[in-house]
Amino acid sequence: MKNPIKSIRPFIGAKDYKISRSFYKELGFEEVVLTPTLSCFKWGNFAFYLQDAYVKDWVDNTMVFMEVHLVEDVYQSWFALDLSSKYEKVRLLPLRQMDWGKECFLHDPSGILWHIGEFNDA
Repeated sequence: MKNPIKSIRPFIGAKDYKISRSFYKELGFEEVVLTPTLSCFKWGNFAFYLQDAYVKDWVDNTMVFMEVHLVEDVYQSWFALDLSSKYEKVRLLPLRQMDWGKECFLHDPSGILWHIGEFNDA
């Protein structure tokens, strides 16, 4: 490709913007406030936009895959935060071994499903 891609940043919605902002900061993302209704959340080279917008069908069908080097470490650090006791609807599901690698699932306060995965070495 003559002009390589630098990043892809999905836009995700929030049913309660304030709660979702707090949730993602607690996970370890750095927030950059862009406008009163839009923030960019960064973790290393990965980033996504969180907006104060909620369309039920859109949010209920949003999934994001985040590849990490050590999914067990991410899972353990998030498990230790006891997120489901602090945020309604948040669920962290245990690690699963798949043919391609390992993953766990995290449902955010709005219902967005995050796949956190680590691919097998090629």
